[in-house]
Amino acid sequence: MIFFRKTVNLEKLKDKIDKILIAAVIPSFLEKGGGLFSKSFEEIEKSRHKNPYIARNTLIAETGQKIKLSEFLRNIAELGYTKVWEAERKGEFSQRGGIIHVFPINSETPCSIEFAGNYIMEITPSIPLTLRGRANSDAPLKIRGARGVMKSSVGYEIEFRLGDYVVHLDHGIGIFRGENENDFIIEYAPPKDRASSPDILYIPKHLIKKLSPYLGFKKPAIHRLGTPTWSFTKKKAKEDIIAFAKELLKTLAERRGLERPPYESFYELEEELIADFPHEYTPDQKRVLREIFEDMAKPDPMDRILTGDVGFGKTEVAVLAAFRAVLNKKQVAVLAPTTILADQHADVFKRRLCAFGVEVERLTRLEIPESLKKIFKKAGEGKIDIIIGTHKILTKDLKFKDLGLLIVDEEQKFGVLHKEKLKKELPSLDILTLSATPIPRTLNLALSGLRKISSIETAPESRLEIKTYTLPKNQKIIKEAIRFELQRNGQIYFLANRIHKIPALLDELKSLKIKMRIGILHGRMNEEMIVRTMHNFRERKIDLLVSTTIIENGLDLSNVNTIIVEDSTKLGLAQAHQLRGRIGRGEKEAFAYFLYPAQKLKEKAAERLEALERYSWLGAGLELAKKDLEIRGAGNILGRAQSGIAFRIGLNLYFELLKEAVGELKK
Repeated sequence: MIFFRKTVNLEKLKDKIDKILIAAVIPSFLEKGGGLFSKSFEEIEKSRHKNPYIARNTLIAETGQKIKLSEFLRNIAELGYTKVWEAERKGEFSQRGGIIHVFPINSETPCSIEFAGNYIMEITPSIPLTLRGRANSDAPLKIRGARGVMKSSVGYEIEFRLGDYVVHLDHGIGIFRGENENDFIIEYAPPKDRASSPDILYIPKHLIKKLSPYLGFKKPAIHRLGTPTWSFTKKKAKEDIIAFAKELLKTLAERRGLERPPYESFYELEEELIADFPHEYTPDQKRVLREIFEDMAKPDPMDRILTGDVGFGKTEVAVLAAFRAVLNKKQVAVLAPTTILADQHADVFKRRLCAFGVEVERLTRLEIPESLKKIFKKAGEGKIDIIIGTHKILTKDLKFKDLGLLIVDEEQKFGVLHKEKLKKELPSLDILTLSATPIPRTLNLALSGLRKISSIETAPESRLEIKTYTLPKNQKIIKEAIRFELQRNGQIYFLANRIHKIPALLDELKSLKIKMRIGILHGRMNEEMIVRTMHNFRERKIDLLVSTTIIENGLDLSNVNTIIVEDSTKLGLAQAHQLRGRIGRGEKEAFAYFLYPAQKLKEKAAERLEALERYSWLGAGLELAKKDLEIRGAGNILGRAQSGIAFRIGLNLYFELLKEAVGELKK
């Protein structure tokens, strides 16, 4: 790819550039890996002369070019760039007198364009404020051992960037400053008598296991070398963690001590159900199904988390687990967070299991009182095998004859009391939790060895990575993204964060003057209208659905392959990932546009958006959960007392010590 006429070394900020290409913020140019940007600069210039579309949507700035500053600013704005105070992200530009800073979407680096009168005097690369002092840090440095990427004892890749905080097991928290041929370089705080010069520690690469990323707080205190502070901190933390582990194990002891009859295998019937699935099971699906069946074959009640990105086949695995429970004459409850998702799950379970005579019922607010009475009566008599519903399943009026398995979908949508209700009533209940992005509390317990976790990390063969873009909000990108999707006969989700914003957004969409059928969906509509709107959208009677976050859970529509989030700063990281998962369910390439008001982007919102774009590959849900953990901090996860310990030693080491403590106490 050629974006600058000459190659630029970012460490030499005085390097001058003859020409620079600035591409419009439109879908066809956002994917810079091929097409136009795979050509040489000369070929692009020729294309601009021959192709009016390319000429209209690109700009070439050249040293010595005669152009008024005001005209250049107008051209940049017409390409869809948003004016901000400091151009730090793609699609932004800023002005300081006669100097324009612009961050082209087709570049990994912003540039400065300096004017003298009506001429461009100089073009140089610049580094945004967020990266200054960290030259060349935008490429992650993966620490590799003899077998590839090293994994920590809590099961994920060790990945450092220059300037990241790290924890050395023997020396405490420092700053990663790169590597040489033999060592990793860690910076520690200077001694008190040397205020300006920090201590440097060289870690031989074969001692990689001594290092781990610091996770949990933005700016921890850096330790000094050669003092007893770190040893004392670690010793005190371990004592407190052991006490905490005793409390955790005490609460789990009742369930762990219970037994129930092991589930038998019905191989022929189960294989028949698998063969009836229209797609080939992925190796990961087969593995996690085996892990779940092994749990069910034991006398101990199962409590397993199943993670995997949306569309990776978690629901199909849940269907098989439910089928085994039913074949063993047990009833199954499937708890879903919304009526829309419960309705969809009911359709899926009925379609997959009806040929085997399995009785499936839906239990939501859509059921009329007469239907509810029948469902309650039949459940109590054992005439319903599987009930799928929302919080209605937890009502005191519903009594199962012999409930054996509880499947909880998207558990982050349920409070602790909701999830514990059935556990208390039926302590030996088997529990399978489905989650595309595990919440930090769950992740904590899973990584600490207190709950079992299975992960579907590979996508079905037909799935493609969702192209994710975080951009300043502008009408050009919205218009072009909608037009692009409609031209390929697809449908669009347009997300409004607040219901009161919907009328203004409808006016904005109408002003684009694109012929399309628009629908509206939000939580204040009655349940019947919600389900009817979704059915119309599913039947392609609606082209663009303006919706709140009500769509974030479990919808499976293969023709919807563009989502536009009007203000993504209001979303949590896990929530944004869930919304992205609403698209890309078919064989078409999908596009997610997370827009933001450029003038109001706060630091944590920027972190979330950066993580969302960085972790966009298929199966990145678990990595996003870890990043969410880092951004939110430990205070919301462990409680006040334990968050103080995590602050001092970092969550990675905290988890490792907790895991060790649990192992020792179990013995």
